[in-house]
Amino acid sequence: MSHFTIKTFSDQLYRPIEFEVMMPDVHTIELPWAQKRETDRPDKTIFLFHGFSGNAGLFIPEYPIEKHNIAVVMPSVENSFYLDAEATGRKFCTFVGEELPAFMRRTFGLCSSKDDTYVLGLSMGGFGALHTGLRYPDTFGKIGAMSSALIHHEVAGMKEGTGNAVANYAYYREVFGEPSKLLGSENDPEELVKRLIKDGKELPEIFMACGTEDFLLEENRAFHRFLENEGVQHTYVEDEGNHDPKFWSKYSEIIIDKFME
Repeated sequence: MSHFTIKTFSDQLYRPIEFEVMMPDVHTIELPWAQKRETDRPDKTIFLFHGFSGNAGLFIPEYPIEKHNIAVVMPSVENSFYLDAEATGRKFCTFVGEELPAFMRRTFGLCSSKDDTYVLGLSMGGFGALHTGLRYPDTFGKIGAMSSALIHHEVAGMKEGTGNAVANYAYYREVFGEPSKLLGSENDPEELVKRLIKDGKELPEIFMACGTEDFLLEENRAFHRFLENEGVQHTYVEDEGNHDPKFWSKYSEIIIDKFME
């Protein structure tokens, strides 16, 4: 297995950026990538989304990269919740949903269709995986979300001078937009589900997992119930565990195995 750090310029973030890519060793020779035979490339690409206060490569469990012949792409998006904000240089959703897959397609010959392009995230990245996959269902065919920070209802109820143990009101307003307008907007993953259903579009396959001792358990249960009520087929698992790398390491491998079925 080989691990690359790629430096380039992002047109969406208006600055130089770095992201990480992991691939089987057999695919690290004979450049240029985009001209390699289809059989010489990884079969699937998984975009791995980090959590709050994390970055690309902070959480790298023992992925079955060689076993499944996959590439793993790990972007860094600060504490953006993988959302587009109003400010210039803050289009993180567009960056991970459009610009980065296009770069991988153009440079490495990967991500040619949603059938071989998936997204997996933890905590804030779990929210990001669900939101990004639902925002770009023609790009991502499968979504994996672990311990997801599905806090959109909490944020929607925040007022000036409030916040929670993680961040203050000003942060949430900058990331999610005006809280009173959050529900029903493009930053609301439930709204994205409703729009896809209304438009008769196929939703990505969804796999969710959360630990029974996780402080975000009730938020994950609520989103699971929402999907059930909307008639959206998905896999939801609760298992012993907390909001920590031990749980994410276990379920990242389980979900990746599910992706490959």
